[in-house]
Amino acid sequence: MSPARAVARVDLGAVRRNCAALASRLTDGAALCAVVKADAYGHGVAPGCAAAAVEGGASMLAVATAEEARELRASGLEVPILTMGALSARELDVALGAGSEVAVWDGEFLELVATRGSALGVRPRVHVKYDTGMGRLGHRDPRAVTELVRRAAGDDRVEAAAAWTHFATADEPGSRFFDEQLRRFRELGTALRAELPGLALHAANSAATLRDAASHLDMVRCGIGIYGLDPFQEDPTPRGLEPALELRSYVAAVKPFHHGDSAGYGQLWRAQQQTNVAVLPIGYGDGVRRGLTNNGSVLIGGRRHPIVGTVSMDNITVDLGADTDVAVGDEAALIGTQGSERILCEEVARRLATINYEVTCGISSRVPREHHGV
Repeated sequence: MSPARAVARVDLGAVRRNCAALASRLTDGAALCAVVKADAYGHGVAPGCAAAAVEGGASMLAVATAEEARELRASGLEVPILTMGALSARELDVALGAGSEVAVWDGEFLELVATRGSALGVRPRVHVKYDTGMGRLGHRDPRAVTELVRRAAGDDRVEAAAAWTHFATADEPGSRFFDEQLRRFRELGTALRAELPGLALHAANSAATLRDAASHLDMVRCGIGIYGLDPFQEDPTPRGLEPALELRSYVAAVKPFHHGDSAGYGQLWRAQQQTNVAVLPIGYGDGVRRGLTNNGSVLIGGRRHPIVGTVSMDNITVDLGADTDVAVGDEAALIGTQGSERILCEEVARRLATINYEVTCGISSRVPREHHGV
């Protein structure tokens, strides 16, 4: 078999096991909602990751856009879907046509949901968002949130399904603001439940789910954790999470370099001694960020080798040093494991001064996702 120029291999078994592990931590009957927006955080969403998440224990799926909801439903999945993002009138029709539940945060949009639902012959389930401190969508005033929930509950054209919020600092262990947001939401939720016992409450992302059982409420919305990535940007293994994605390429050429020879645009790296350099046909056009120039590693033959020279659109160069065992056609791992060595997304993120979310979401669409572990 010819080597793959670039491929992201995704272990669906790992996704299932991560969901099962997260679900096992939930308290008081809380349900697991798997967040599969942005092409499952770059892992490839349907029918692979989403179905694996359901098989692992997720009873609901969450997305950000109407088109994501439509694609999920078209894949044959019948579980409830929540579209969490802002929707135009046209996008709302797409979401409702997919049978998706939707987020609302003001009276005007609630009326639009009710009107379009009636026109489409459906009774939409709505989740009223409370901005407890994230500063994005949602009312900041708990009285306005209460009034909107009451209005939804009193409108026969819609069903008031839930109230929800989102944490700004759940992934910062020392943050007291997380506790303040949780206090605000629980306080309002208790009052709302006194009026509407069937109203669900949800707030926790992956970080909150792992951090504080008090945030579990009726449902948690786990995204990064179901893919085996650590929301705290550390090694996910101690948390019982298993990375699902590996990014692979191969050695397209091996070239001898003499002292002073340069590699890549701008001659940003020069050989300090006689060495060998491997060329891999993968670059920033595939999501290998230019910030890894002289600032990253690749695994070849179970050994680490530094990325040297400028990351270009379609190629990177790797210093093999004294390693003479590397040959054209050898597989290379930019994220993943070879032998006893591994490169985690969290390591790549640290080198780029970013987060693991951006690393996987940044793998471009020209890199095929190969799902295995079905």
